[in-house]
Order: sequence, then C-alpha cells, then structure tokens
Amino acid sequence: MSGTSHDQGGQPARHVLDNPALASLTGPHAHFAERRGRVLRYPVDVSPWLALPDEPDADDWADLVALAGPGAEVPLLGFRGAVPEGWEITFRAEGVQLVDDGLAAAPDPEAVRLGPADVPEMRDLVARTRPGPFELRTIELGTYLGIRREGRLVAMAGERLHPPGHTEISAVCTDPAARGQGLATRLVLAVAHGIRERGETPFLHTGAHNTDAIRLYESLGFRLRLRTAFLAARAPERLGEEDREAVGVA
Repeated sequence: MSGTSHDQGGQPARHVLDNPALASLTGPHAHFAERRGRVLRYPVDVSPWLALPDEPDADDWADLVALAGPGAEVPLLGFRGAVPEGWEITFRAEGVQLVDDGLAAAPDPEAVRLGPADVPEMRDLVARTRPGPFELRTIELGTYLGIRREGRLVAMAGERLHPPGHTEISAVCTDPAARGQGLATRLVLAVAHGIRERGETPFLHTGAHNTDAIRLYESLGFRLRLRTAFLAARAPERLGEEDREAVGVA
C-alpha cells in the first residue's frame, strides 16, 4: 500500500473509499440522495445504504432517526463507533474492502447487459444466492451483466457504490446448478473492464470470514485495502414530530 497523505493540519487525509457511501451520495450518486442535515441515504427501493459523517454527533443521530423513521433498522457500513443510548445493534460482522491492483479485466463474449425488464429474474437469483440486497431500482446504480443458459439467468454481477474515481462491483452471484464453471469470475472481470474503460478503479466488499472468496479476488488482481465492518442498528421508537420530515435533494 502507498504511503498515507495528510491534510494541511497534519492529520491523515480521508480517502473517498474510507466512507464510500458518503462519497457516492455527495458525488456521482448525488441525484439519488435523500438528505436530513448531514445524513444521506439512497431511496429505499434503490439501496438500503445510507451515509453518516465520519464523526457523527448527537444531531446527526437525531437526523438519522428522522430520515429513516423511528424503530427502523439501518445499515451502518464501516461504522466502528458507539451508537447512542436508545439505539440497538442488530447485526455486526467484520468485512474487507479490496481494490483493483492489476486485474486482468476483459469483456466477456457471453455476458449480456441486463435492464429493467430483467429485474424480476435478477431478484429471484439474488433471493436464491444471497449476495446482498437488490431492490426494485438497484439496477439504476450502474451496469449489470449476466450470463444466460437456455434463456435462464444463471449468473450476474454489477455496479453499486460510486465514489469519485471508483465504482464498487456488487451482486456477484451464480445459480447453484451453474457453479464451478468460473461464471462469476468472468463477470467480475467484465464489469471491471467497463469501469476501467471510464477511467475509474474497481473495488468491492466481502465478509472477512469469506476466505475462499478473498483468495479468489486476490488471485484475480484485487488487494486488501481496508478492514471494515458491516453493522446494522435499530433506531429508537420515539421521535418528536418536528423531526419527522425528510428532505430530498436533486
């Protein structure tokens, strides 16, 4: 890994991949952002991801309750601090972030671009393979490629978070009946090729326990950049009426 840069105050400079949801929603994906104060999120039918400031204060947590709704369960990608009183941690898992460090990215002759008409079949594949959330409008986040066999979608991969200069590869999954053929690898490299063609750097997240996948990604040319956390928390049930309205931004 390269040396750490510093800001004018001598503190380590934040990289856009340190808080990728925030960098996405204040950057290339700003047109999706729903905002309350310094808290942003995607529309819930696009993605569950939301973004807190790097160091959220009490007002930010109150704005998050107002935005998500009292009692809502919210994902907190990469958050390692303490949640305020009244919040309940509902899920915690260690994760890793890997970034392109020499991928042999290439288009795939069998891959087809998937569109809105394919969403029901994509959601069915996701439900059976569980690569992560894929909502009704997730396809709007970027390019999704799939491989069909006898007309049936058996593998797919696509783009999700989009911090400046980077694009996350996500929704990588293969039908159990088609595993062992390298289809997911081919699609990852094909999606990465499209990202590279835009002059951007591919990256992805996976669970730290998923050692087989990590080894595969590293063999393809990804390197470990960051150890992160996948966290979910439930908001308090009580909220003042004056805090309920969320404000969308164009």
